[in-house]
Amino acid sequence: MNKDQALVPTDEGGYQWVDRDDPRVTEVRLLHQAERIGEVTDTLNDNLLIRGDSYDALHALIRTPEYAARYRRKVKLVYIDPPFNTGQAFEHYDDALEHSVWLGMMRERLLLIRELLAPDGSVWVHLDDAEMAYCRVLMDEIFGRGNFVATVVWETDQGRRNDTDISIVQDYILLYAADRSSWRNARNLLPRTAEQEKRYKNPDGDPRGPWLQGADSTARSGTEALRYPITLPSGRVVYPPSGVYWRFSKENFERALAEDRVYFGVDGDRMPIVKRYLTEVQAGVVPRTWWPANEVGSNMSAKRDHLRKLFPGVAAFATPKPEGLLHRIIHIATNPGDIVLDCFGGSGTTGAVAHKMGRQWVLAEVSPSTVETFTKPRLTKVVNGEDPGGITQEVEWNGGGGFRVLEVGPSLYERAADRLLLADWAKGDMFARAVASQMGFAYELDGPFAGRKGRTRLAVVDGVADDVVVKSIVSYLDEEERVTIVAKSAAPDAAELLRQMSKGSRLLKAPGDLVRRGKVVR
Repeated sequence: MNKDQALVPTDEGGYQWVDRDDPRVTEVRLLHQAERIGEVTDTLNDNLLIRGDSYDALHALIRTPEYAARYRRKVKLVYIDPPFNTGQAFEHYDDALEHSVWLGMMRERLLLIRELLAPDGSVWVHLDDAEMAYCRVLMDEIFGRGNFVATVVWETDQGRRNDTDISIVQDYILLYAADRSSWRNARNLLPRTAEQEKRYKNPDGDPRGPWLQGADSTARSGTEALRYPITLPSGRVVYPPSGVYWRFSKENFERALAEDRVYFGVDGDRMPIVKRYLTEVQAGVVPRTWWPANEVGSNMSAKRDHLRKLFPGVAAFATPKPEGLLHRIIHIATNPGDIVLDCFGGSGTTGAVAHKMGRQWVLAEVSPSTVETFTKPRLTKVVNGEDPGGITQEVEWNGGGGFRVLEVGPSLYERAADRLLLADWAKGDMFARAVASQMGFAYELDGPFAGRKGRTRLAVVDGVADDVVVKSIVSYLDEEERVTIVAKSAAPDAAELLRQMSKGSRLLKAPGDLVRRGKVVR
């Protein structure tokens, strides 16, 4: 699978295998703010919609110091619905990647996702039969087999196709935890349904409240110690039927009897039931792996009952996911205020549901037309309280909040034959910001400096670093501080002068020294 290489997106919308030290792999792209929608704080606590390739977006969140402080090891839930590699070409998504390319594309992004996950976080990858089994092997490698939690099976369609050999009506969602034991302690139970609540009744007026009806007093396995006699209030003595055993020990039964927690039927002549009160059982139910459409919705319900009403007259998004599906995932995996990320944002279901549920969200979407036609308008409607569908009524959403739209910036580098050059836009403040990101400095203007990392300052020179420039920059250093100067060119003796004036300081030339054999200098 070309593990010694990496995939980079091309300008034509495809992918290309390159060495892992290629600048296109190691480069950190800038995220430029394009719009502010609704109520935002212009801080890292804002929800983010990022226009651009998922790899570049994830890489920027991890490597840019400002974003890394907020997101690295802090994301509670990653849900992704990547292209399924089915060989089809949907109107809004190119879903025809060759198998090894698809796996390579996924590997690069899952490696970055691993760095973003909180210690008790989880990643849910939504797939169909085309690549599900292969992706599980890939995720075993990246997250560890011991952190595999389950494969959720979602019923995508309640109908049946009669024009095929087998009518496929399910997708799969691979669930992995950053650390399964931590995740198990953090995950939430599902609320009991009305049908499950009905199983708890109080036919004998017990002051302790409803208790579980229909409970079986026997079990199919056990020892002879669990075949003791019980005398009913009617005077009849009973044993478990042949081949089965009491579900409770004699000591536990006698304790329950003393506490008046045993029910023998209205006439006192029925097999005993040790009561389990509604107030004593856990607050919800453990999620199962089978998620039928009548519980969480289907592809058709997402299209017909929601998106078509939100965007009348617009060709429906090909593969929307129902809000009920994301509502369940986000409920299980997060709590209000947690960070939810989806780097294949599509029509924006993940962001819409996370917003309505009070979570912070980050979406990335590569297709500009998808962002402008579906993702941004949909999230804007959520913010404005103009989306009555999906889970809106269930969670009593009335609008509020906001988000910022960011754009993945162009590459800092250009190629001319075998030469690597700086792009034409790399000037002034933009050049300084880009260099700070590559070098791992938080961008911070302070005199001649553009960033700080510990006792090291960063100075970016949009021109020639000569003796005069070096002496000027060094004069601003405090005692025991050193500086990394990045310039587009340098006078012959400038580097040596800097070493003499400031021990531990260094002078680098862009782009050559920024990318040394393709590796970003740190």
